[in-house]
Amino acid sequence: MHGVVFLQDLAVVMMVAALVAIICHRFKQPVVLGYIVAGVIVGPYTPPFPLIHDEQTINTLAELGVILLMFGLGLEFSLRKLKQVGAPAIIAALLEIVLMVWVGYEIGRLFGWGTMDSIFLGAILSISSTTIIIKALGELGKTREHFAQLIFGILIIEDILGIAMIALLSGIAMTGTLSIGDVGLTIGKLTIFLVAVLVVGLIAVPRLLGYVAKFKSNEMLLITSLGLCFGVSLLAAKLGYSVALGAFIIGAVIAEAREIHRIENLTAPVRDMFSAIFFVAIGLLIDPKMLVEYWLPILVITIAVIVGKVFACSLGAFAGGNDTRTSLRVGMGLAQIGEFSFIIASLGLTLKVTSGFLYPIAVAVSVLTTLTTPYLIKSSDALVNRFDRAAPRPLVNLLELYTRWVGKLGTHRPSMVKVLTRRWILQISLNTALITAVFITAVFLGQNPPEFLRNMGFDADGIRAFLWLAATIFSLPMFIATFRKLQALGMLVADAKVTVAAAGERTKAIRSIVSQTVPVVGSIGLGIYVLLLSSALLPPMKVFVVLLFLVVLIGGLLWRSFIKVYSKAQIALHETLSQPPAVHEDHAPKHLPPLLREADLETIVINSDSPAVGKRISEIHLRAETGASIVGIERGDESIINPGPGEELHADDQVLLLGNRTQLEAAKALLAGS
Repeated sequence: MHGVVFLQDLAVVMMVAALVAIICHRFKQPVVLGYIVAGVIVGPYTPPFPLIHDEQTINTLAELGVILLMFGLGLEFSLRKLKQVGAPAIIAALLEIVLMVWVGYEIGRLFGWGTMDSIFLGAILSISSTTIIIKALGELGKTREHFAQLIFGILIIEDILGIAMIALLSGIAMTGTLSIGDVGLTIGKLTIFLVAVLVVGLIAVPRLLGYVAKFKSNEMLLITSLGLCFGVSLLAAKLGYSVALGAFIIGAVIAEAREIHRIENLTAPVRDMFSAIFFVAIGLLIDPKMLVEYWLPILVITIAVIVGKVFACSLGAFAGGNDTRTSLRVGMGLAQIGEFSFIIASLGLTLKVTSGFLYPIAVAVSVLTTLTTPYLIKSSDALVNRFDRAAPRPLVNLLELYTRWVGKLGTHRPSMVKVLTRRWILQISLNTALITAVFITAVFLGQNPPEFLRNMGFDADGIRAFLWLAATIFSLPMFIATFRKLQALGMLVADAKVTVAAAGERTKAIRSIVSQTVPVVGSIGLGIYVLLLSSALLPPMKVFVVLLFLVVLIGGLLWRSFIKVYSKAQIALHETLSQPPAVHEDHAPKHLPPLLREADLETIVINSDSPAVGKRISEIHLRAETGASIVGIERGDESIINPGPGEELHADDQVLLLGNRTQLEAAKALLAGS
């Protein structure tokens, strides 16, 4: 009987949602609004009687909708684009979020709402809607303009900060307060989780999907992708984070796979169905009487969102060096809230820390700001022209002078010493985060021992000792890589800072001391940090000494093997992030001959031990031997398009190869010297 009731409810939801979506499409309104209206129509607050009888089951399906909605946002999120975001997008996103959180909190307190309601209101107002903005810009044909690209960069930063905000709000909801120490601890744990999932995912997931794609089965690729989505969502939930976080992160990882366009096409119908149910479930919670009762807060918050976001985003974009026209267009394009706001609002309801009126208010504000977004974007040019005519000329000149001054700041290039120092410190930090993730996992398993360890006959001390040993051995490649980076950093610091003019005859001796001190002190510090981190796992002293001796012995015997393992992982990560994105099949020219339709592009790095180093392209006979061609070379800041046969190849050149898959593999082998 329950199955029939559920089928009836699902049929009602989908039919009403389809009908309202068609009407919205007919009048050129966002389909998301149609789904919300459908939820209001079939909801329990709409007379004459409710059409939904098993609301709990619909809410369960809506949770799947949250996962797939965030998974879809992750698929559209490209880690490569983080390099192109730049300071203006970061400044604008930070300024917008900080200002809107404060504005939302103050509005909540102004209306006499509780602290948690006010905090969640600020978070709800801080994130703009990626889906609505992309749709609005696409319909207006402005996606390729400079201000639109800047908006996309701001949305990327907002997505990252939104994920962090969800984690912080969960911490606030559980404890009731959040001190500076708690904020630091929450962000630290979140960073470690993100780094671990991203690094491991970027190494393993694209290769897994590439292997599955070889079977030419859409079903296998779809099931594998959804399995990864729900698996990482479950992992996030087990670690105390929201399922939305896990879905978004694994979506961002899958976005770096060459099969991303196939995966997007395959998952889109599933995502659209459950996302529709999610937005319908939002509508189910809306009581029209409550909207009438809270019409004043809705109106005030809507005005605050539009004015606050236009001001904050425009100011942030201008502070980053953009002209007034671009800055104002950016601000007016981001003046709305959407799907992230719904997720934050539902988080408050799920954790039972917010009042029932906050959710429908958030939805109403989203609807109103969504309706105004296209008109704001269209009117931005007219507003800029009006400002240029009305503003005093000295003010306009001053603003132009500031824009030119900030633009000149970006032309300064750091020295090679600073570049290498930043790179090595980043790699050391990354290794430390991975080591931290390994030991946190070991501590978690020690507190919740898996069944197979208990079946092996270990007591509590034995389980802890085994987990400490396993975590330490698993971390040895990162330990060794960190030590080698510290050695390189020590030599660089010694050569750069200890000059002959300052040290005189003792230059060599002082440089030797400095170069040796850095790796020794750094390694000792890392060792102490790991001991403190794993204090819950440390066995008795005698057992610890034996295990430590065993670790040192394994490290000494397998030193080179660990270096190779780390190098392979590093190369795999570099290849994933450096390979050109796959071309969407829909964008491929249909009139090309079969030879060109089968062609592919791939980037490889020329290693210093490659036989091609120092030789001209004509001398390596790449085309004759493999059939592949070199169509581009990136050398530092120089890009060489379609290089001639007389172009010489250098170590660390990034070479763009053209050919089919067999030809590319042969070319890679030839250039690698294998």
